[in-house]
Amino acid sequence: MSTIVMKMGEGRTDKLITELANQQISNNNPYVSFAAKVQGVTILLYRSGKLVFQGSAAEQVASQFGYQPEPAVLQSGQDLPLIGSDEVGNGSYFGGLAVVASYVEPSHHSFLKSLGVDDSKNLTDLKIRQIAPLLEKKIAHKALLLSPKKYNEVVGQGKRHNAVSVKVALHNQAIFLLLQDGLRPEKIVIDAFTSQKNYEKYLKTEKNHFSNPLTFEEKAEGKYLAVAVSSIIARNLFLENLEKLGQDLGYNLPSGAGNKSDKVASQILAAYGMPGLEHCAKLHFANTQKAIKLLKK
Repeated sequence: MSTIVMKMGEGRTDKLITELANQQISNNNPYVSFAAKVQGVTILLYRSGKLVFQGSAAEQVASQFGYQPEPAVLQSGQDLPLIGSDEVGNGSYFGGLAVVASYVEPSHHSFLKSLGVDDSKNLTDLKIRQIAPLLEKKIAHKALLLSPKKYNEVVGQGKRHNAVSVKVALHNQAIFLLLQDGLRPEKIVIDAFTSQKNYEKYLKTEKNHFSNPLTFEEKAEGKYLAVAVSSIIARNLFLENLEKLGQDLGYNLPSGAGNKSDKVASQILAAYGMPGLEHCAKLHFANTQKAIKLLKK
């Protein structure tokens, strides 16, 4: 639930009580002088003059009365040439694993903001499909996609990689390839999916190495434009792959690893057997055994 706080008198809130008289609701809080419900959003005017909007559409309703969100503040140290790397698909049973590293300079910032670049988790798939091609054309990047079939060959018990080490390999390779193009970032940020110590442990087995230091930050896609660009391009690549795999088999493959994935997987098993799942899903997920159980019922 979102919460927006304004002060009475800001924007056009001085007219709020009159305009919302028909949507007034009761409130037993002695410190609240007026309460209303609009589009599922609870609006509370406190005697102190504080005005609170609460609900999933709080920002939307508050904007009707002049609320303007503060512009995002760039993460300190972002005003320099920077490589950001992110992955998409590791939490989805169906589809491949996409990893992208992108090189962003301060001169790119206004362009990226004009497109509404943000963490791909905060953007609709439609928005991602629209802006990803523009980013791919403008921003230097390296995109790697590990298909489910290849993923199943290298990830799992007794195989070369586990679910973490395979991401280390892909991030390292994407950044390495970008550096091979002659780019000179002053900072390289990876959206942290494991500890730096763990990353470096798995990195020892990789063939390609570079001397640039790495920075690991959680939720980096919401802090650095370079990581946000990578998250968008990677999400688009993942969605394209998911769609293509579904077309191969004649099924609409869901993203994620919920019950819907179990049901679709059982249907694919019934139609094509295990080779069908090997083509479109990450077999070491628990969904595989759940799908087998569903098929036996």
